[in-house]
Amino acid sequence: MLSLLQIVYLILDVLWFIVLVHVVLSWLINFQVLNLRQPIVAQIWDGLNRVLEPFYSRIRAFLPDMGGIDLSPLVLLLGIYALRIVIANNMHLLV
Repeated sequence: MLSLLQIVYLILDVLWFIVLVHVVLSWLINFQVLNLRQPIVAQIWDGLNRVLEPFYSRIRAFLPDMGGIDLSPLVLLLGIYALRIVIANNMHLLV
């Protein structure tokens, strides 16, 4: 059971990294440092959107309209962090 929780912990770490890359990439695109007409940038952006949109859409359903500010990545990062805390605090019960 401990191995299973460690695998979940690893998946949460990977998801954390993917969300951070998505946020940084969105800033770079919005500040016109990167251009979506570049094929590699467009492929990475599309791939990240396909992975994260199911999470973001569920969070957006509960968040109020913020007038153009999307807080769903922040809420997702906080949720991942909370799950990591719960897992870390309960790993000693399985040893």
